[in-house]
Amino acid sequence: MTLTLGRRGFLQTATMAGAALALPRMARAATPFAMQAAWINDAEFAGYFLGLDKGYYAEEGLELTYLPGGPDVIPESTIIAGRADLALTTPDTTIRAITEQGAKFKIIGAQYQKNPIGVVSLKKNPINAPADLVGKTIAVPPVNIVTIEALLALNGIDKAQVNIVPYAYDPTPLVKGEIDASLDFTTNVPFTIGQLGEEARSFLLYDHGVTLYNDTVVVTEETLASKRKELVAWLRASRKGWTEALATNLTSGFLGAKHQIPAMLKAGGGSIVFTSTFVGHTIGFPGVAAYAASKAGLIGLTQVLAAEYGPQGIRVNAILPGAVDTPMYRAVHTTKEAVDGINNMHALKRAATKGIATSARTGMLRP
Repeated sequence: MTLTLGRRGFLQTATMAGAALALPRMARAATPFAMQAAWINDAEFAGYFLGLDKGYYAEEGLELTYLPGGPDVIPESTIIAGRADLALTTPDTTIRAITEQGAKFKIIGAQYQKNPIGVVSLKKNPINAPADLVGKTIAVPPVNIVTIEALLALNGIDKAQVNIVPYAYDPTPLVKGEIDASLDFTTNVPFTIGQLGEEARSFLLYDHGVTLYNDTVVVTEETLASKRKELVAWLRASRKGWTEALATNLTSGFLGAKHQIPAMLKAGGGSIVFTSTFVGHTIGFPGVAAYAASKAGLIGLTQVLAAEYGPQGIRVNAILPGAVDTPMYRAVHTTKEAVDGINNMHALKRAATKGIATSARTGMLRP
């Protein structure tokens, strides 16, 4: 079977070769198992990386090979060719493959419970709801035509009232005023538009009736029948990896405060400093949903604890560092262009070192 489906192809900052490079395998396990990612290696897949690094897949009896995606990788083709046992992909392409080409696929899970795809426009010419699309031009990727048509139908809009043109994942036509809106990930495109000198507006399709997931876990019917045990093991290990990825940033802070505050109250006061981030607070980047959500959660936790325990002598603060030179920073920003792009957002035009963040925390802990 041949799939004739397109794939998103515009990289905002970091880019990696689209070739199927496998991450180093962990301790050898009984059953070889391969997964195909939906996109390039970035923090969007942090839970799987952590699961590999911690040996959770090996504990489940799997020798996992992780295959990164890219602009020229169609995840469904990888499982059809037998190079992977499962693939992360968008439901749009899976549904088209099933309905138009008879592909024997099954969706067994989803990474994004709420799809981040939405309609992006400019603040000076805002489109705030589906009804605002009437008489306007919106650029839509070929793989998402069925999605935009569903949005219009669910909101009582005749598709003939909207001019739909092809979209190549480049916001430049929107900034230049050649189109009124585009269909894209709301997690990163507004930031890119900001870098081009304009302010963006967006709304999620999910909030207007198109309640689809994204980064869905897809397998063939044959694999579901013959490797059900391994698929369950993969889901279990992946969930454990994502749970820990969130716990590292948010749950650990919550539990730490829970057990430290009683001692501070007994001592007559104290100081708590959380390390959050500017990502997810002032701007957003593609593929860092879990990281941004957990770090943003720390800001909310800080505000609540400060209001509740400040009158009792406990100071609660959070620092929001900019880019810090860490292994994750280097893994995501792999080209000079990507590094320059993130560094130019900062006054000193460089990423901070971990020592600077430590010094800031130490200063805030002093009485």
